[in-house]
Amino acid sequence: MAIKSLSIRISEEMLDKLHIVADYEGRSANSQINILIRDCIEAYEEKHGKIEIGKRN
Repeated sequence: MAIKSLSIRISEEMLDKLHIVADYEGRSANSQINILIRDCIEAYEEKHGKIEIGKRN
């Protein structure tokens, strides 16, 4: 699986808070964001079914 890069816009306050949460969890901000995204996708798939890559609804 290829690793892709994603650039986001985020307020300074939110970024500072993200770093605090990530530090508390013993993770980097990048790892924390990946976990949040994974959890979001898992919740979506629980509700709507597995997302098939290559298909858009």
